[in-house]
Amino acid sequence: MQFAQRVSNLEISGIRKLFEAAGPDSINLGLGQPDFDTPAHIKEAAIQAIQEGRTGYTPNLGIPELRQALSRKFERENGLSYAPSEIIVTAGASEALHIAMQAIINAGDRVLFSDPGFVSYGALAELAGGVPSPVPLDDHLNIDLDATFEAMDGARAIVLNSPANPTGVVETEETIRGIVEYADDQGVIVISDEVYEHFIYGATHYSAGRYGENVITINAASKTYAMTGWRVGSLAAPQEIIDECLKVHQYILACATSISQYAALAAYTGDQRVVTAMRDEYHARRDLLASGLKRMGFEFPLPEGAFYLFVPMDQDLIESIIQAGVIIVPGPAFGENGQGYARFSYAASRDMLNAALTRIQKLI
Repeated sequence: MQFAQRVSNLEISGIRKLFEAAGPDSINLGLGQPDFDTPAHIKEAAIQAIQEGRTGYTPNLGIPELRQALSRKFERENGLSYAPSEIIVTAGASEALHIAMQAIINAGDRVLFSDPGFVSYGALAELAGGVPSPVPLDDHLNIDLDATFEAMDGARAIVLNSPANPTGVVETEETIRGIVEYADDQGVIVISDEVYEHFIYGATHYSAGRYGENVITINAASKTYAMTGWRVGSLAAPQEIIDECLKVHQYILACATSISQYAALAAYTGDQRVVTAMRDEYHARRDLLASGLKRMGFEFPLPEGAFYLFVPMDQDLIESIIQAGVIIVPGPAFGENGQGYARFSYAASRDMLNAALTRIQKLI
C-alpha cells in the first residue's frame, strides 16, 4: 500500500514513544503535562454547559464570548490589539500551529525554527509542503540573532517559542523585537508560540505581536490552566491572515469542542490566582530538581521559564536513567543539535522529583 510521501517521511514523536512505553513503576519526567487537576470553577462551567444543552456546533471562529474574553486577555496581559473577529478558537495550540502552516506555506517554502526546538514545528512545516529549516541556538541555548538573520533570507516563515520548549529559555525584548522587525523587512511571517507565557521565574515575557503586523500569535489554555485534555487553544492575527486560516479550520474541524470553549471562558474570566499558585509551585520544583542534579555534578543554565531542564549528558547515561525507570527525553528528539542533552520535565510532584533524583543518584 502506498501513502502520501509527506506523511511517510515523518517519524512518530520521540516524546510520545517514551510516554506510551513507560512501565507502571516508571517516574515520568518526559511529558510536558501539568500534574495539577483543572481548577474546580472551570470544571463546573463545563458541567453547567452540558446541563444547559450547549452541546451543538459553535460558530467556526468560536463562541463570541470566549473570543471577546481572549481579546481582553491579549490587550491586558500582552499589549496586543486583536478584535474578536481576529481570533480563532482551536483544538489546542497544536491545531493552531497546523492551520497557520497550511494557510501560509507553499510547496518548497522554507520554515525556520530553533534547533533544539519543539518537535511539531518541522513536522507541521513538512506536512504543509514546506522545507523545515532548523537554526542552531547559541552556546547558552538562546536564539542566535546573526544565524537567524542569515537564515531568514528567502524564508517564508519563522516560528518563535518563548518561553521555549525544551530549553526553558525566555528570550529578551531585544531578540523578539529584532526578529519581528527583520522578518517584516524580509517579507517573512512570524508564528509566535506563547503557550508557556505564564510560567516565568524572574524574567519577563514579550509577545512578538507587539512589534509588527506580520505575526501570528498562538496560545492555549492547556498549560496555563492545566487543561491539556480539554484541547482548546487560540490563533490570533491580522484579519487577512485569519480569513485564510479559517478556511483550513472549517474543513478539518468546523469548530473547537463546545464544552471546552465554555470551560475556557470560565478559565480566562475567572480567578487568576490559580495560575499564580501553579507558577509558584513550578518555580519550587525547578529549584528542587536543578539543585539535586547540580549536586551530582551536572552543569546547565537555570531556565527562566516553562517547566523543563535541558541537561547536558551522554547517550549511555540517558539510556541508563530510562532503564532505571525515570523517563526523560533524549535531546535528539528536539533536533540534531539536541545531541548530548536530555530534557527533564518538572511538571511532576515534589515527591516524584525526589524519587527520580534518588534513582539517578544510585546510577551516578
